[in-house]
Amino acid sequence: MNTKRLSSKMEKALSQQMNVEDLQSRVYLSYGIWASDEGYGGISNFLFRHAQEERNHSIKFMQYILNRGGKPTIDALPNPGPEPKNLVECFDLVFKHEVDNTTKIYTLVDLALQEKDWATWNFLQWFVKEQIEEETLAMSLIDKLKIAGGDRATDESLFNLDKTLEETPDDAPLARDATGENPL
Repeated sequence: MNTKRLSSKMEKALSQQMNVEDLQSRVYLSYGIWASDEGYGGISNFLFRHAQEERNHSIKFMQYILNRGGKPTIDALPNPGPEPKNLVECFDLVFKHEVDNTTKIYTLVDLALQEKDWATWNFLQWFVKEQIEEETLAMSLIDKLKIAGGDRATDESLFNLDKTLEETPDDAPLARDATGENPL
């Protein structure tokens, strides 16, 4: 008896996203290594934690495919790309990667709708919400760096930013969680 509950097209698309999430993890690892080498211990720690979160996303896709009777495909991953030249570029690249990933998630949601695969559509809603958080967090990084002075930030302001990010939780507040008593 065939117990596969995913179309071949959906199985392939979800496997591709699993690999994208794994690549994202490696990108954050490479940025974290760069930040550590530049002396930004707090920022590197923040990026290393984020790399682990991306790895967890990859595993989440893998487990879903398996749970639906499919078989995930692990592809060779490309090099994460060049190191950032400075913190402004690093944070801009983080934002760009998150926006690109959001686009890929939306493409999967569209495919689930086309195929009337409501289980996968429902599964993907977690990632839609997650990408809102990811983009919000990336914008927050850019905003914090702008406040610190951007590409003209002083050593003192970069030190404080590094310390702040070392202590910052990974979760960004979401507008959907706001209430009258707690507007965020």
